Amino acid sequence: MHRVNVGLAGFGTVGSGTYGVSTRNAELIAQRAGVELAVTRVVCRNVEAARSAVGPEVQISEDWHDIVNDPTIGIAVELMGGIEPARSYVMACIEAGKHVVTANKALLAAHGNEIFAAAQAKGVHVGFEASVAGGIPIIKVLRQGLVANRIEWLAGIINGTCNFILSKMRDEGVAFDETLALAQKLGYAEADPTFDIEGYDAAHKLTILASLAFGVPIDTSATYVEGITKLDSVDIVWAEELGYRLKLLGIARRTDAGIETRVHPTLVPSSALLANVEGVMNAVVVNGDALGTSLYYGRGAGSDPTASAVVADLTEVAQRMTCGCVDNPNFSNTQTARLPMAETVSQYYIRLVLDNADVIDAIKARFAAAGVNLQAVHQRPADDASVAVVVMTDTARECDVQAVLKAIADKAHVAAVLRREDFS
Repeated sequence: MHRVNVGLAGFGTVGSGTYGVSTRNAELIAQRAGVELAVTRVVCRNVEAARSAVGPEVQISEDWHDIVNDPTIGIAVELMGGIEPARSYVMACIEAGKHVVTANKALLAAHGNEIFAAAQAKGVHVGFEASVAGGIPIIKVLRQGLVANRIEWLAGIINGTCNFILSKMRDEGVAFDETLALAQKLGYAEADPTFDIEGYDAAHKLTILASLAFGVPIDTSATYVEGITKLDSVDIVWAEELGYRLKLLGIARRTDAGIETRVHPTLVPSSALLANVEGVMNAVVVNGDALGTSLYYGRGAGSDPTASAVVADLTEVAQRMTCGCVDNPNFSNTQTARLPMAETVSQYYIRLVLDNADVIDAIKARFAAAGVNLQAVHQRPADDASVAVVVMTDTARECDVQAVLKAIADKAHVAAVLRREDFS
């Protein structure tokens, strides 16, 4: 049986999980795949901790160059995270003719085009299944399972931290700050949670998915990003009463005017599949012209779920090594425009606070003048004797809605603007 030696850079949560899964299920993997995987070298900062977790046959050091310079290693795994030294390590491994497996969405979002081009030129393969949605095989779905489909759109809950926070806020009526503190205590959020709660993590993942779905170069700067830090519990209550649930979604859609990519809190009908994805779970819905709509659901983070995807990539790359073939993504669609956020269309939930109800008719007139049709206007007294009004629009352009909000600033305080989408 063909044996492939693996070098593992990074031995934190995912790195230790990858070693554990690959060794625990080594016999099963070999039986299914026809190749034997062997982690022979680990590079990490805490050598002592790694030594206590791996077998005596594994060499351990602190210098990633040891993997690059080891001629016996055929696949280099990058689980260090961040941009540097991860980028330098990956590029050096490619230059040395080693295949690469990475779970680093930030690295791919920033340098994916460069990395994949270098790998293709060198004739090596880059596996990156674990970079999006943990153990959910959404990368293989887009690259292989749906290869016969023209992808029209995809939408996903791809950050478990935010989904946990929003689920708790809805179920227990807890404010954002308190729920975030709980997420940190349980280990679902980092000590500095900015990357998650401001939407950047989801944006990196969405950018990768959109490039695979539409064949466009990776460009994170083209993705609109809005996190959950400004959400008010009152809007979660309103959403429930109106038949919606609030989720942080990553949305990518093909339109006649170009491809749109956006991350923001979204009202989703309570009956929709995505609305019922709770806690730290992830899910991605994809619509293709042949299959229609399909859902991919599972654990989007954690040691073993992410390790599952890393080892799947290792196995695929090892199999490719036996036949000498590589299959890196092709982002050659450079002619399709990227749609600016101002030109995207959606339905809107807008919560206004008025000093009195007398201006409601004038506000409706402003919407009508801008060509923004209203589905409903809900009104109730607020706690401080002001009037709370929720406006639900029909489909409208972002720029038209923003123009109306600017025009009514002298008549109402705009407390919340949320987009509504139906991906059932």
